Amino acid sequence: MTLAQTANSETPSRETRDEWIDRNSGRFMVLPAVIVLLCFAIFPLIISIYLSLSRFALANGGFTLTFIGLYNYKRLLFGVQQYHLIGTLKPIETSGWILFAVFAAAILYWLVRYVRSGLTVLGLIGRLVSAALAAGLVLALVATLPAGGYQGTVLTTFVYVLVGVAAQFLIGLGLALLCAQPIRARNFFRVVFFIPLMVTPVGVAYIFRMLADMQKGPFAPVSARLGLTAWAWATEAWSARLMVLIGDTWQWTPFMFIVLLAAIENQPRDQLEAARLDGAGGFQTFRDITWPAIAPVAATVVLIRLIEAFKIIDLPNVLTAGGPGLATESMTLHAFIAWRTQDLGGSAAIGYLLLFVSTITCVSFFNYVVRWTRRYQ
Repeated sequence: MTLAQTANSETPSRETRDEWIDRNSGRFMVLPAVIVLLCFAIFPLIISIYLSLSRFALANGGFTLTFIGLYNYKRLLFGVQQYHLIGTLKPIETSGWILFAVFAAAILYWLVRYVRSGLTVLGLIGRLVSAALAAGLVLALVATLPAGGYQGTVLTTFVYVLVGVAAQFLIGLGLALLCAQPIRARNFFRVVFFIPLMVTPVGVAYIFRMLADMQKGPFAPVSARLGLTAWAWATEAWSARLMVLIGDTWQWTPFMFIVLLAAIENQPRDQLEAARLDGAGGFQTFRDITWPAIAPVAATVVLIRLIEAFKIIDLPNVLTAGGPGLATESMTLHAFIAWRTQDLGGSAAIGYLLLFVSTITCVSFFNYVVRWTRRYQ
């Protein structure tokens, strides 16, 4: 074989190798960053799993970790820390059993409809897990509502997540619809409505701590006129939770507002003009045109806020330090307090329970709401 023939026989393989490198160059560029991120994510995950199965104790020259299995989880779910996580359970009253029966019937109807519509094993398992979590929350709720009952950090966290995110979505949607109208100074209002999102959560907490001061706060003259100076909102469970919800809603409504406003302004203009020419009213236009256009974006932004809402810690920590008692303590704050008292195993166990309930909630929302809204696309 001549030198030219050898060169010609090597050229295709060299070109193939170069093409393969060029085709996978994106993966090669991203791979180092992915490896670093995985190391920072997987290593703490493995360590925290072992930590949740251990007892941490200080010792001379360091610390000791004693493997105790599922004791930390058992203590939180069924033992001495059950009141802290789940709450102080009392005998369920007749009204509570009726409420739970109605909820159970609705869940059963939902499952039967899914089975009749054609099921998959994975889909059925997922729905059973979602239904079990929802039923457990409702059962814990009706067992802590009677006099003497006390909600734990799980129910308090879901109050922040469900009530807070719902309020933020409704207010954000209303503001977005308002600012999408041809009103005067709407650009000014867009900037003003977005300002709370630029304040840090700790800053928001201190702002509302000052505003809610009935003795020296800026609204003290108003509270004095109304005769509320002797009333302390921080000493009552639901008023304290309400103050945390107001602060969280004030901070995160702009996030909902700005995303929904972008979705509203990107809806098809020809359909809006056709509806206007046909004499459709505002509500009818929103129901038949605007909502189908923004539903996928709305479901996605709510999912993002659900994920973030489970991690609330700054507002209840600064405003009330979790009080009165445990009334405003979220699961994240619960884990932080356990860590601060050097109960690292219990803190890790709380973190994994939070991961469990938040994952089921967010995956359920994605499967049953976000994917459902895609039918509008």
